[in-house]
Amino acid sequence: MNTQHKPTYISLFSSAGVGCYGFKMAGFDCIATNELLERRLNIQRYNQKCKYPGGYICGDITQEQTKKLLYDQLELWKAKEHLSRVDVVIATPPCQGMSIANQKKTDTEIVRNSLVVESIKIIQKINPRFFVFENVPAFMKTICTDLDGTNKSIADAIERSLGQEYSYAARIINFKNYGACSSRQRTVVIGVSKDYADSISPLELYPDLLPERTLREVIGDMKPLKEFGEIDPTDIYHAFRIYPEHMRAWIADLKEGQSAFENPDDNKKPHQIINGEIVINKQKNHDKYKRQYWDKVGPCIHTRNDLLASQNTIHPSDDRVFSIREIMRMMTVPESFRWVDRDPDTLNQLPEKEKRAFLKKEETKIRQSLGEAVPTAIFHSIAEKIADALAHPPLPTLEINKIIAANRLSDAEALKEFLTENPLDLAFSTLSRIAELSNTNRTETAAFFTSKTLITEMMKTLPVSEQETVRILEPSVGVGNFIPFILKKFEGKNLQLDIVDIDSASLELAKILLQKYHVPDTCTIRYINDDFLLHDFPDRYDYVIGNPPFFKLKASDPRLPLYRLEAKNKNTSNICSFFLEKSLRLAKYVALVFPKFLLNTPEFSTTRAELAQKSVDAILDFGEKGFPGILVETIAIFINNLAAPANTKVFSLTHRLHLTQPQAYIFDPELPYWIIYRNQLFDSVCRKLDFDVFEVFRDRQLTNKFLSSSGELRVLKSRNLSDDGKEILDIPGYDSYISYAAAKPLSVFQYLDAPNVYLTPNMTYKPRMMKKPPHCVVNGSLAILIPKGGIVPTEKQLAYFSSEEYRAFYQIARNFQTRSLNVDACSVFFYGLLRDEAKPAPEKFDTSVQLSFL
Repeated sequence: MNTQHKPTYISLFSSAGVGCYGFKMAGFDCIATNELLERRLNIQRYNQKCKYPGGYICGDITQEQTKKLLYDQLELWKAKEHLSRVDVVIATPPCQGMSIANQKKTDTEIVRNSLVVESIKIIQKINPRFFVFENVPAFMKTICTDLDGTNKSIADAIERSLGQEYSYAARIINFKNYGACSSRQRTVVIGVSKDYADSISPLELYPDLLPERTLREVIGDMKPLKEFGEIDPTDIYHAFRIYPEHMRAWIADLKEGQSAFENPDDNKKPHQIINGEIVINKQKNHDKYKRQYWDKVGPCIHTRNDLLASQNTIHPSDDRVFSIREIMRMMTVPESFRWVDRDPDTLNQLPEKEKRAFLKKEETKIRQSLGEAVPTAIFHSIAEKIADALAHPPLPTLEINKIIAANRLSDAEALKEFLTENPLDLAFSTLSRIAELSNTNRTETAAFFTSKTLITEMMKTLPVSEQETVRILEPSVGVGNFIPFILKKFEGKNLQLDIVDIDSASLELAKILLQKYHVPDTCTIRYINDDFLLHDFPDRYDYVIGNPPFFKLKASDPRLPLYRLEAKNKNTSNICSFFLEKSLRLAKYVALVFPKFLLNTPEFSTTRAELAQKSVDAILDFGEKGFPGILVETIAIFINNLAAPANTKVFSLTHRLHLTQPQAYIFDPELPYWIIYRNQLFDSVCRKLDFDVFEVFRDRQLTNKFLSSSGELRVLKSRNLSDDGKEILDIPGYDSYISYAAAKPLSVFQYLDAPNVYLTPNMTYKPRMMKKPPHCVVNGSLAILIPKGGIVPTEKQLAYFSSEEYRAFYQIARNFQTRSLNVDACSVFFYGLLRDEAKPAPEKFDTSVQLSFL
């Protein structure tokens, strides 16, 4: 962060600036604000929102000249304020065509929705540290015209343009639960640039849940207004808005919650007199002419809040619509906010006639602006959280290690004191990282730091139970990285949270850290210091959520037979397998981080068969991004224990791929393992090949200590195979040899002069195959493929393995893995031989009928 100025923001489609006034309250400087209507932009001027006059930009943001004004302000700030980077871009584009009230979208509306795409383009160009969108509940599902000219959902447009650089979340929240006295559901999207995403998650930037406030609590102390046109002498904005006097009879007798249409007397129902007859108005909405409740939350504030006939506008006891000041309070707009360039005291001292003239001129504009606004408290809360994140920028691991060394935090007591006192005023995430890196037991327990980016994606995917009381188990809590996210995800629920760890030191650190986090009164946390796999849990849970350890137990470990007692998969000694199985026995829903090799290795074939019978709702593929500094590929798997298999959502964090796959399609039992990115290309290649025609051998003995630059036998390595698989390359300084005597005891020696075996490189997405030359051996970088039944591949079949089509197929067949790319007993299946004629394509995939290409 640039410490030479306050945090900064840009506001797009800002209307009168009611919502983003919260950023001003939080100490932000506004670089630029864009609004189409000059009269609304003037309100922002009255509130001195921008530091420089050129920051107020009136015009259509889709026009190049308007965007130029915006970018010119950026250049001015760079020159005058030494701005290095914008902190926040806020965008609240018009919602026409997005609202559920506009279900039928016209081409014009789709283009209008593409104002969102203009916002995305600007965010992409400016590259702020954070961005915020606010709009209607259907926002992310709404169709827009993207940068490439195609119509797609706004969610897809945001992902396509911003997903690679930002960690973001979209939540539908009701403002009444976060400080406003107005019941209004909206989508809020918050993005955090990747350089901040492991320090602060977008989920942590949402406002905190607050008790609902009733109209009595918010406006009950205000002066009653009983007379037509009455103006509170102390507050010009608290006034009785006049309407045709004959309409007063329609609402005068209403009790709270009643509509004028419920009056038994037709004369008191909203009506017109046509040809001397009473014609009752059509009641299109049940909430028109409806008196509100004192002891309930205020209604949604619409733009036509000046009309009795609009929705939920009538005061709980006075015969009028809510006053401007009452609406301001409901929308949490502070009294310091100015609607005109005169201060409130001056306005309140005006003669009555001038006050009425003022309201006649300004009231509709003010009311419409309030009806379009985000409650100030919502953006103020987000702004304060962003400001705190900017004040505590991410620290690299090197700096954290220096802090650990300087403060001798490898000592348990020193670490506890440091975390408790926080003498360096470090961010919560940094304290958690220090706790993890200082814990000397972490290697023994495989307790590695879980990144916030990983947890954020998991929480975005995790469904929330409709139950009021939710029981959750975290089976390997470490220092508690998941806990703040679980609390946020399940806010408002009665939460019973059991957290377990075998390491007492880690559990103690988790307690200390959670004392620094606001744990709501509705949550009970129970700490269990025990071996999760051996602990007797008397109760069952709604969820098991966490990141279990990954490591293989030695055959001599006395725990191994105990862990295997109830396990269905007894072929593995990896402790994560036992965690998964026990979690499935304990919970209705399981969401765990897991090594990616679950998808394909032979040792987990039993596990895959068991999971295929359950509903695997989602698989998130983190690649190597799950654990900072640890070279391991991970996924998160989401299992609904109560549902039948249906569709599985697949998301690759590294490739930014989002797919929804029929579970039966990607878990096809005729394939050797799960193919989560299976698609039409994969299927078309399947129809061309005969699979399961080779066995595989990979050397594990011929290490570098045997090799020399000359000798009796040549040792071929992966780079010696040409890219097209047609020749052996001589590479000076790379080529290796071994003596006959040294090679003879090795297993690979059996293939020295084998007449019909073939070579393919390991650890590559550029497969190729060639017949092994005689009188040479290979090291582990090359796999030896042995045809079954004496098959002899043709030159055409061998050449196909180095084709672009097969290589694209092979990436899908290997699930885009980067670490476990050796050709093993499972993956050799996909080294199929090209048929003379491909099998015909099926007409349609039916999840109830298993396809066969084999």
